Amino acid sequence: MSRKILVTSALPYANGAIHLGHLVEYIQTDIWVRFQKMRGHTCHYVCADDTHGTPIMLRAEKEGITPETLIERVHGEHLRDFTGFHVGFDNYYSTNSEENRQFSYRIYDALKKDGKIVSRTISQLYDPVKNMFLPDRFVKGECPKCGAKDQYGDNCEVCGTTYQPTELKNPYSVVSGATPELRDSEHYFFKLGDCEAFLKEWVKTPGKLQEGAANKMQEWFEAGLNDWDISRDAPYFGFEIPDAPGKYFYVWLDAPVGYMASHKNLCDRLGLDFDSYWSKDSEAELYHFIGKDILYFHALFWPAMLEYAGYRTPTAINAHGFLTVDGAKMSKSRGTFITAESYLRHLNPEWLRYYYAAKLNASIEDTDLNLDDFVARVNSDLIGKYINIASRAAGFISKRFGGELSRELNSPLLAKLQAAAEGIAASFEAREYSRAVRDIMALTDEVNQYVDQNKPWELAKQEGQDALLQEVCSVLINAFRLLTIYLKPVLPKLAADVEAFLNVAPLGWADAATLLLGHAINPYQHLMTRIDPKQIEAMVEENKESLAPAAAPVAAPDYEIPPITETISIDDFMKVDLRIARIANAQHVEGAEKLLQLTLDLGTETRNVFAGIKSAYKPEDLIGKHTVMVANLAPRKMKFGMSEGMVLAAGGDGGLYILEPHAGAKPGMRVK
Repeated sequence: MSRKILVTSALPYANGAIHLGHLVEYIQTDIWVRFQKMRGHTCHYVCADDTHGTPIMLRAEKEGITPETLIERVHGEHLRDFTGFHVGFDNYYSTNSEENRQFSYRIYDALKKDGKIVSRTISQLYDPVKNMFLPDRFVKGECPKCGAKDQYGDNCEVCGTTYQPTELKNPYSVVSGATPELRDSEHYFFKLGDCEAFLKEWVKTPGKLQEGAANKMQEWFEAGLNDWDISRDAPYFGFEIPDAPGKYFYVWLDAPVGYMASHKNLCDRLGLDFDSYWSKDSEAELYHFIGKDILYFHALFWPAMLEYAGYRTPTAINAHGFLTVDGAKMSKSRGTFITAESYLRHLNPEWLRYYYAAKLNASIEDTDLNLDDFVARVNSDLIGKYINIASRAAGFISKRFGGELSRELNSPLLAKLQAAAEGIAASFEAREYSRAVRDIMALTDEVNQYVDQNKPWELAKQEGQDALLQEVCSVLINAFRLLTIYLKPVLPKLAADVEAFLNVAPLGWADAATLLLGHAINPYQHLMTRIDPKQIEAMVEENKESLAPAAAPVAAPDYEIPPITETISIDDFMKVDLRIARIANAQHVEGAEKLLQLTLDLGTETRNVFAGIKSAYKPEDLIGKHTVMVANLAPRKMKFGMSEGMVLAAGGDGGLYILEPHAGAKPGMRVK
């Protein structure tokens, strides 16, 4: 029976590049969707960029562009990378859409009418320089438990303690470096605790969650479900709450609504019935593929929002683990934090699709990309076993039999391959890809044993063996076709190339029940190459960010060294108050050719300084750096405002280099 299925992946945030960790999810989802389509089901795969929130607003400000310009650019980059890995979205949209705005308003209004929304005044940390309330991750300070410095406002990465940002010792704003103030603001909350009885029943429904995810839910129930803060204060890039001027929906409210918005956009384009997928009485299936780190939002908030806003809830939420590389967390210094764009410059995307499939199962355990194993497995399985079958048989069919396969075949081997279709299908359906790949490769081994037993290259040399040669090679080509059907969800581009070689229409799962008899194939063209380990080395090297300091120059200087000026006394030197300063913000000065405007954090205060370093530095490259400033220089009124000090720099017309102190120097320390 044909099924009607809607599938989503988590929405990538429009504030960074797609990397190999992200691709675990999108490749996993794409394989499942392609399999469903091969089975003849109506299956749509939608996604979108997650575009709202403070980080987007601040990054756009830092780049000197509008948030809309930023998210449009990143949308193109993300879609480029996904397309490069053959991730076949039916619609890839944006949460900054009119559809998403309207659905967010409807859901909020329905929840409010149902008594699930409440407002109350809370105290939050406020940045007096940027005039904004600070999200948890935009406050840093000392851990209230272990005292570790530079910890974020929600948890300590040293001792693991979770806390409120107001509990940090000596907090400072990550945005400006200023000491935050505690201010009151009215916020809106979704009463999640009122949904507990429903959520507990929902979790019990078979198939909704994996065992590990369901266990995590029980932990949250035992800890108690708190009200969820769904509002943020201006300035904020997002949707303004309709009945609350100056208040905006928190990004996590409208992000999952983006699934509905992207699907609505697809339905409008294709003339599909949106309500038949999202109404309470819908018979369609809805699946979300997500990382285990966002389970809380998808298994608690999202079903509750849908239920009490009058919509259906997900059929299942499929969570996966994180990606490690060579057994460790992805690392920029080791070159294993690999972007999708970088991978595609060096390697075939289907190599990674195959490797991920060979490792993935239906659990939420982490997946390791072992680069040596990656090379060995791809070269052995795909080239040495699978592609080898076609390359050893196709030439004889083309040269000796005009490209035509035998008209009759009675092969136990082919019968066994055909009989495996449903078992492999069951593994794909259950997201047990590693089991499916293992079974396919076991069949591939049997086909290669058939090659070794029948030795077509020897039959070709023997008189009177043409009929047997044609039969053996026809069995091999048919076996290759059956294996291609089973691998097609994983290797769609290679499957398309095989379809062209076999001179057949796009293969569906039902095609495994038939064979190619008396059929003419096209001349064989090489389908895939081996991985050269040097390609891996080049990719890793490209992704390395060295943490080592630059070596001191040893050659004679190629610049002019001015003479030392007249001698001064120590008393003269001590009159100059040199201080370590952190560059909390940097920006262009409109109308100034040489100046940048710097906000310098001295630990207890901030200073505004105009510095003539525009020719040497981009503002965004300076933010967060430490430098040295003259702190007791008399303020100077300039055309563009008051300059309250001077930063120190070396060089001249040949280049400018601001002074950067050694690691460990803190804002406000005096230089002696």
